[in-house]
Amino acid sequence: MGEETKIEWAHSTFNPWWGCEKVSPACAHCYAETLANRYGHKVWGATAPRRLFGEKHWTEPLAWNRKAAASGQPWRVFCGSMCDVFEDHPTANNERQKLWPLIAATPALTWMLLTKRPENMKRFAPEAWRNRWPDNVWAGTTVEDQQRADSRIPELLKVPARVRFLSMEPLLGPVRLDPWHLAGLNWIIAGGESGPGARPPHPDWFRSVQKRSRSYGVGFFFKQWGEWKPLCNLYAEDRDEHENGSTDRVIALEFNGDIPEDHQPDATAWLMDRVGKKAAGRLLDGHEWNEVPS
Repeated sequence: MGEETKIEWAHSTFNPWWGCEKVSPACAHCYAETLANRYGHKVWGATAPRRLFGEKHWTEPLAWNRKAAASGQPWRVFCGSMCDVFEDHPTANNERQKLWPLIAATPALTWMLLTKRPENMKRFAPEAWRNRWPDNVWAGTTVEDQQRADSRIPELLKVPARVRFLSMEPLLGPVRLDPWHLAGLNWIIAGGESGPGARPPHPDWFRSVQKRSRSYGVGFFFKQWGEWKPLCNLYAEDRDEHENGSTDRVIALEFNGDIPEDHQPDATAWLMDRVGKKAAGRLLDGHEWNEVPS
């Protein structure tokens, strides 16, 4: 965290506070909660206190801004890797008022505000952003399944940001993105789940999203497979020999969502190996997808 981050689609991370409350299935194995607990910070839950920071922390992006301005290169800041900027919490309400002037003071940075609460974005954003968000602020929401797509994307599309994006990580099921969704989006990040308890994805979930993104000119970034890597697809007659109860090899759930007509799966089930994030890599059909809005 900080000026350098291992998150592939950002250059830096900035957290106005630590802590949050779980709101949907994507939160089940929250890496941020795990990390906070490791450092002894009990900051998860509606009534838990949030971890706050001093003046030095709040001045760090000013130094990044000077470096970004001097280099002339993009500098994307993921704001909220350890929190949700649009959480409705008394501490959050206070700390957010420090964030808006910091963003205004750092025009060379691109601030990516990602939330699982897009219904709060317009309500909690500054009054000056009512009709148009600053060009260096991107608005995003997490979509892990069809239910969250149906409820969150319409709320995101109400936000008058120059760039709107989805984080479909961890993707937990097939998601159909309709044309009216994609017409209002600029970027999609997709990926599987990592860490203890990671749930295996189905490869065609990602293929479907990538194909639809390409059809509508929406940038696609495949972040990771996560813990599970696809080994091979399986036809019905092959499945019995792999039903061995192993915790390191599973048959992915059958794909039951919409797939574009130009991409039909070779089989409805895949054998997935638990090999770890690093070994699983980022290749989707042999290609590393790194598209990012300009």
